[in-house]
Amino acid sequence: MKVLVLCGPESSGKSWLSTEIQARFGGEVVGEYVRHFIDREQRDTCYGDIPAIARGQLEWEDSARLAAPRLLILDTHLLSNILWSRALFRDCPSWLESALLARRYDLHLLLSPQGVTWVSDGQRCQPRLEARQAFFDDSLHWLRTHRQPLQVIEGDWPQRRDQALDAVEHLLNGLAEH
Repeated sequence: MKVLVLCGPESSGKSWLSTEIQARFGGEVVGEYVRHFIDREQRDTCYGDIPAIARGQLEWEDSARLAAPRLLILDTHLLSNILWSRALFRDCPSWLESALLARRYDLHLLLSPQGVTWVSDGQRCQPRLEARQAFFDDSLHWLRTHRQPLQVIEGDWPQRRDQALDAVEHLLNGLAEH
């Protein structure tokens, strides 16, 4: 099983690319638990919600890992929980980073906010490109610091799709670059 993570700022195409990748290569997509949480709770999140959101994300991921698909596509993972917790609440439960580092991910596709327009969906809160760029920069820094396999995806929508599909093709054929 190859485990692919799409990460980066909101409105950069993670969910869309997850669907495109699954349509091309098959596999199983694990969505973003926090969206489910917000829809269910019908309120803004608070710092006390972060552990429940992170545990929910891990439960969804673990359930999909048990099925052992050839390709597991994660629309997000705990890095997003860590960075959002720090951005929104200036703090993060310490166990999130160790839980993230305890797992194996074969490739992270880190999506740049540059070249695409932010779209409001009722849950997104970073309309300013500068804020989304800072989230991207924090993601890139964390991934590099922890020597995680990654490829930056950028450009317009067709360019992103082509880059992502090429990266997954390489991953599945054992040619992924780190």
